[in-house]
Amino acid sequence: MSSSNPVRPFVLLLGAAMLAAGCRYGETTPVEINVVALNDFHGNLLSSPFSYPDPQAPGGEVTLKAGGIEALSGLLGELRRDDPELLLVGAGDMVGGSPPLSAMWADEPSLKALGLLGLRFSTVGNHELDHGKGELLRQLEGGCDSPRPERACQLDEHYQGSKFSYIAANLMDKASGTSLFPAYRIEQVRGAKVAFVGAVLEELDSTVSGTSMQGLYTIDEADAINAQLPELREQGVDAVIAIIHQGGETPEAFDKPDCSQLSGDVVEVVERLDPQIKVVITGHTHQGYLCRLGERLVTQGSSYGRLVTHLKLTLDPRRRQLLDVQAHNLVVDPERYSAAASPEIAELQRTLLQRSQARLDQPVARLGARTFDRTLNDAGESTLGRLIANAQLAATRSLGAQVAFMNMGGLRTDLLLEDSQDQANYGQLASIQPFNNTLTILSLSGAQLSELLEQQWQSGGLGFYPLQASSSLSYQWDDSRPHGHKIVPQSLMIEGLPVRAEGSYRVTVNSFLAEGGDNFSQLANAGERLDTGFNDLEALVGYLQERDRAGSPAGAEEARGRIHKVGASLSEGAQ
Repeated sequence: MSSSNPVRPFVLLLGAAMLAAGCRYGETTPVEINVVALNDFHGNLLSSPFSYPDPQAPGGEVTLKAGGIEALSGLLGELRRDDPELLLVGAGDMVGGSPPLSAMWADEPSLKALGLLGLRFSTVGNHELDHGKGELLRQLEGGCDSPRPERACQLDEHYQGSKFSYIAANLMDKASGTSLFPAYRIEQVRGAKVAFVGAVLEELDSTVSGTSMQGLYTIDEADAINAQLPELREQGVDAVIAIIHQGGETPEAFDKPDCSQLSGDVVEVVERLDPQIKVVITGHTHQGYLCRLGERLVTQGSSYGRLVTHLKLTLDPRRRQLLDVQAHNLVVDPERYSAAASPEIAELQRTLLQRSQARLDQPVARLGARTFDRTLNDAGESTLGRLIANAQLAATRSLGAQVAFMNMGGLRTDLLLEDSQDQANYGQLASIQPFNNTLTILSLSGAQLSELLEQQWQSGGLGFYPLQASSSLSYQWDDSRPHGHKIVPQSLMIEGLPVRAEGSYRVTVNSFLAEGGDNFSQLANAGERLDTGFNDLEALVGYLQERDRAGSPAGAEEARGRIHKVGASLSEGAQ
């Protein structure tokens, strides 16, 4: 009889609305959200070698080729069959420092592949800025106005940009004083809201050239992340996950749950995060771990797409609380997953290989050894590092250079000839040096040169970080001596002649090192400098071809090093 009562229809509508919304405030059933994290992909569209200890395997170790976009697609497809709302997120260095299959096309195929894989967003890494802010924005937004016109829009003349975005709370734009990208991203799954807050390593300027840092600066990672929490609480998020492009290392296995020996630069950052943040996804150090720091889970999934980190979050939306996290690092095994790749990913890889293979397979030169690798001997030398430094010295000797140095971080892979090869090909060489750096000749006094070598012993996560020197340089070092005095006095020589403190010496380095990269600040303090315009990869190609033509392929006589650790045996110090 009271159909005219205005209260009754309102009550019915409210009840229906509550049922439709799942009665959030009366909800007692926990919600599960699946997150897969990918870090340090570096444009590795194809699989690459991966080894890990396994007591059950022959020799106690498993070695396989892992990763590649086809295997990633198949693995993600399998996980999404169980949970179509799975979130794929990135922890930085998705591109940059890439193999030539991606780098020769300005990383556009990798950005397309990541979009096809369903990447929602990534925090910024240092290598995203290899070519500066403008190029990163172009890669995201599309277009062809690039500092690399010979590479950009060559695969697709109408490049449309990426299908994912970047976040970074602490990467600041100098012009505006605000973050270049959004600080966070909120994802809503099954009625629960999860916030992901991103950050790049604060010491970005030591890993990116000064030119690439123009217009940008960074602030403290933990402070920047913590500053977002009041705003996130106002938005009613149920959990906050930090994604930081900074990392650590541990001797424990990549898949060991709750590992406890994590060390490195990321530890101090994590320890200062707000207690509300219980999960931290990391990158940068190319390690695999699932560690606990107090009540926090800290993860990383190796590099190059060979591992992914699968996180299963259990949340209580009513109390806005993270109840539990289960984490696994999964090996991306092509033999298991590649056949299940999506048709779009399979077609992209097929087309890309067809367009690229002739250039990548082009023979360059015979070598004097079949292996040049980055493995350091006891003195801190590697066969590959010395080869590259010798090539750079040869390219600049006519301009007065006397010695050359190469940074280990600039060597992205080893040079290994296959059994069927009698010459190294362009793809192999381009994979070693993908950054398109130019060579710079600097003038250093003998005192500055000695101090430069002392900077090989660094604080923080890098520790002993030896420069790779050309064979024209020789010295001895003693690790028992105090920091800043490791080089044995009077042992430093160039071409067999003692280096005088007051003398002037011409040193060749790549353009990244010339600006003080990798914390070698003495190079930034150099006086006279000449940017030769010579490309580092072209210098290597030219050196190998010249040695081949002369009948003395590079490497045959270069096995013996000229750097010695005092107290080491001859075999240890001169491998």
